[in-house]
Amino acid sequence: MEKFELLDPIALQHTITRLCYELYERHFPFENTAIIGLQPRGVFLADRIAAELNKIGLPGKLMVGHLDVTFHRDDFRHRDTPLLPSQTKMDFLVEGAKVILVDDVLYTGRTIRAGLDALLTFGRPAKVELLVLVDRRYSRDLPIQPDYVGRVVDTITSEKVKVSLMESDREDHVWLLTDKPQK
Repeated sequence: MEKFELLDPIALQHTITRLCYELYERHFPFENTAIIGLQPRGVFLADRIAAELNKIGLPGKLMVGHLDVTFHRDDFRHRDTPLLPSQTKMDFLVEGAKVILVDDVLYTGRTIRAGLDALLTFGRPAKVELLVLVDRRYSRDLPIQPDYVGRVVDTITSEKVKVSLMESDREDHVWLLTDKPQK
């Protein structure tokens, strides 16, 4: 596989900062607004966004949660090995709140659909928006579009986008992995 760098550590930080300013413009003062990261990598991104928003300057405490979608996935029973669930952590009510779902890569839309299903088990939000670090256009199985996008990448099915974050991979990078052309 060949690796192409989509975002280096500096560009990744600038992208996260830009996304935070977009959120700030639309949601300030963040009253009754929750940022919820989808397990696994959306959680790290949501936590980082919350920290960056606090640096920008929020008047109060930001509601940040982690949501596991394992048992809401439509491929849950179609795998050879059992899926291991992650932990859901939300110490606030989503009923009537404005929710920003956060994930690293939007591909087919199935994880986001599972995230919406999981979210609704906790109540009915007033509004749900979607923030993704990378949007892989032209690959949707479901009609799901992000409200906030870090980077748009046009990919084919055989390509993969790998997001490495300091919190889990000890480096900040976003890579496009593609098969080497056959000679």
